[in-house]
Amino acid sequence: MGVKGFGTGELRKLDMGRHTLEGNPPIEVTLRRSARAKRLSLRVSRLDGRVTLTLPQRSAEREGIAFLQARENWLRGHLTQIAPAHNVTREGTVLFEGRLLPIVVDQVRAARLESDQIKVSGTGPIGPRVKAVLKAHARDVLAEASDRYAGQLGRRYSRLSIRDVRSRWGSCSSKGVLMYSWRLIMAPPEVLQYVAAHEVAHLVEMNHAPAFWNVVGRLCPAYKSHRCWLRDNGDRLHRVIFDD
Repeated sequence: MGVKGFGTGELRKLDMGRHTLEGNPPIEVTLRRSARAKRLSLRVSRLDGRVTLTLPQRSAEREGIAFLQARENWLRGHLTQIAPAHNVTREGTVLFEGRLLPIVVDQVRAARLESDQIKVSGTGPIGPRVKAVLKAHARDVLAEASDRYAGQLGRRYSRLSIRDVRSRWGSCSSKGVLMYSWRLIMAPPEVLQYVAAHEVAHLVEMNHAPAFWNVVGRLCPAYKSHRCWLRDNGDRLHRVIFDD
C-alpha cells in the first residue's frame, strides 16, 4: 500500500544541489536528475513540505529553473495547504483512535493509556514515552484484527511486525509476514481495521486484481470510505513528532 524504493542496481535519482526560489518566504528546492524522467516534474511532500524538482538527463539546469519559476504561484498555494507538524509535549495532546487525548503529568512509574488521557511521570522526555505507549497498543489491536480476519478466511500468517514507515501503511510478504505502521493507532479504529483486512486479504490474493478487492469487501464492506480517509488524512499521522 505505497511506493516502493529502488532495488540494488537500479537507476537512481541523483541530487544536483539546491536552488532557492526568492520571495516571502523563500523556498528551498532540491534539484535531482533522473535517467527515467521523460519530462520536468515538481513534487511537494505532503509530510514535510519538502520541494523536489526532477530533470531528465538531457535537460539543462536553467530550463529546470525556468520551469520552477513559471509554477511559483502553484507551488506557494500548495505549500499553504500543508498543515504544520504536531509536536507531542508535556501537558499537550496526541492523536489516538481519531481523537486528541490530553497528556497528563502524574505520579506514575511508567507511561500508561487510560480511557480519556495518557499519563506520564514528570521526569525525563515525554514524546518517546508516549510513542512507546501508542506502539504497544497498536501491536495488540493489529494482532487481534489480523487473527480475526485470517480466521475468517481460514488462513494463517507467519509473523507480524510493527514499524514506522512512510511509504506504506502495511504489507504482506509471499511468506505470510504481515507488517503495519504503528501510526495507524492514531487513525479512527475502522481505518486501522481496514488496513488489517487489506493485508490479510493478500494471504488469499497476492495482487490488487478484482478478486483481491472482493476478499477485502467480504472482510470490510465499507473499505472504500476508509481507503479514502487514509488518502486524504494519512499524512496528518506522519506529522506527529515524538522527539523532545
